[in-house]
Amino acid sequence: MVLQIPDVLTAEQVTEARRLLQSAQWADGRVTAGPLPARTNENNLQLPEDHPVTRELGEVILNALSRNPLFVSAALPLRVFPPLFNCYRGGQSFGNHVDNAIRESRTNGSTVRTDLSATLFLTEPDEYDGGELVVEDTFGVHSVKLPAGHMVLYPASSLHKVTPVTRGARVSSFFWIQSMLRDDGERTLLFDLDTAIQRLTLDLPDHPAAVQLTSVYHNLLRRWADV
Repeated sequence: MVLQIPDVLTAEQVTEARRLLQSAQWADGRVTAGPLPARTNENNLQLPEDHPVTRELGEVILNALSRNPLFVSAALPLRVFPPLFNCYRGGQSFGNHVDNAIRESRTNGSTVRTDLSATLFLTEPDEYDGGELVVEDTFGVHSVKLPAGHMVLYPASSLHKVTPVTRGARVSSFFWIQSMLRDDGERTLLFDLDTAIQRLTLDLPDHPAAVQLTSVYHNLLRRWADV
């Protein structure tokens, strides 16, 4: 499932994030790519994982995610890797790759199984040319370029890339989520069921089917959850 989540950050939060990132010192993004094939495929700038701005803005994003019902319903998060930040400009890109299965944080030592990947855009689409996130899954190829403050969530096992940025700069946050459910198909089924329950509750708040479907949801979650 490739899911766009709007307004994860407010306009004010995006403005403050960009102010802090503009004055920060960026490094070569290949230091975080992992194995050699990924490193040779990546050409971008990244804020160091232990940089004070990385930590400050990461907390802002984590707090925003915890209050976002669409993210919680879709990801069913167990652990979230501390958000990182990258910048593409001057023709920089990231070729086709699959994210590492396991990530260990250099700041807190936590280990995360990367079930889901997330990109939170911090620059507006008209500020740069290129820079699309292209994700391939069983339903085809998805090209994503979202307004600042919006986020895309997709399986970390998907083949994906960032196309060259030929004008301006593309700044974003990226991170990974370990879900309570390993399987993307099971997560998608529960997300669809949860969405249907919410719509039913809104349209027919006293309908007895809402309670029955909610019971089914939690029994499936109890059966599938890996916690």
